[in-house]
Amino acid sequence: MAEEEKIKRQVVLSHKDAFKISLRNIRIRFGRSIIVTASIALGVAFLSSVLVSNLISNALMERGPDEIRVVLQAVEEGSHSRQIWLVTLSLIVCVVGITNSMLMSVTERCKEIGTMKCLGALNRFIIELFILESSLQGVIGSLAGVFIGTLGIVILNFLKHGGMIFRFIPYLPLLKYSFFAVLLGITISVVGAVYPAYLSSRMEPAEAIRREV
Repeated sequence: MAEEEKIKRQVVLSHKDAFKISLRNIRIRFGRSIIVTASIALGVAFLSSVLVSNLISNALMERGPDEIRVVLQAVEEGSHSRQIWLVTLSLIVCVVGITNSMLMSVTERCKEIGTMKCLGALNRFIIELFILESSLQGVIGSLAGVFIGTLGIVILNFLKHGGMIFRFIPYLPLLKYSFFAVLLGITISVVGAVYPAYLSSRMEPAEAIRREV
């Protein structure tokens, strides 16, 4: 009963407040945010380039000229398993980088977290703060990664096959793959922030305020 009364007296901040604080933290730590966003963008760009490259190659093998089909069939043999392995590794490295960066952010923001908890912020608000911050970086990084990866592959195929390539690009599957890449990028950014967010929410307010970085 006493615990319920304590929870009722705590200040519950809105999602709007959490969003504003997340934006402020990104602006304050802009350099670190750029690094996290760039790592997400690179991972998603690699994924997007592989997906789009396979999509265009399949379209050319189905409907392209015979000479192009022969070349693509020779190149495609045994390449899919390597691509899957490389994409998986790049995304794992991306998750590890996000987790490491967020853990460093938790260490730097101990006093800030302690102050918010002393003012009545609930554990779930602290978690929400870190998840929102990481999600914002994930959205920006994923969109940039999809744009860079798709544009790079389209330009590369244009240089190899000429303007005819635009007749064979399946645009609807391309949009679906782009959406999947963005969704996966946001997911890995959230996954990378889960442990640091949980760790920050479990801090004791007094200990967090006293801690020296």
